[in-house]
Amino acid sequence: MQIHALDKAQLITDVQLGDNLNHAVTQGRRSDFALMLALLSGDATETTPLEPPYPETSTEDDLRKALSLPQPARLSAEERDYELCGTQAASFHSAGLASAKLNHCVSPSALHFPAVGTHGLGEDVYHNLDGHLRRKLDSENNKVAGLSTAALYDQLVSAKRFNELHVAI
Repeated sequence: MQIHALDKAQLITDVQLGDNLNHAVTQGRRSDFALMLALLSGDATETTPLEPPYPETSTEDDLRKALSLPQPARLSAEERDYELCGTQAASFHSAGLASAKLNHCVSPSALHFPAVGTHGLGEDVYHNLDGHLRRKLDSENNKVAGLSTAALYDQLVSAKRFNELHVAI
C-alpha cells in the first residue's frame, strides 16, 4: 500500500508505526526517520498564522492617546515653570499638601531648574570661582551682547582709515 499524501496516512501516535521508527533511529536512516516524523507532524501551513501577530509599531503619541496618558514632564525649566511652582507653593501654604499635589498633577512643572546667570556653568562651579573671574565672565558676555551691525560697520570704516593712514606714514 502506497500513500501519496501525508493527510491520507491518518497517523495519530508513533505506536501505529511499530518498530519502524525505532529501527530508523538506531540504524541511522535519516530519510526514513524524517519521513515518519513528517507523517506524525501536522501541516505547518494549516496552523501557522500568515499575518504577523503584532500590529505595526505604534508611536509614543498613539500610545498616549490610547491609554489616555498626559504629556511627559519637561526636563528643563522654562519661564512658565517658575509661575507654576509659585502657584503650587501658594496652594500648599493655603490648603495643604493635597492641594499642592493636585495642582502639580493638573499642570506639572519641569523636573530640573538650572541656575540662571552662571554663563553655562553649573551653580556649584560658578559659586566656587574667584570674584575676579566672575567679573571677567560678565565683561566678556557684555562685549558680545554690545555689538550691533551699525556700530560694527562704523568701526570697520574707521579701522580701514586708520590702517590706510598708518601705511601712508
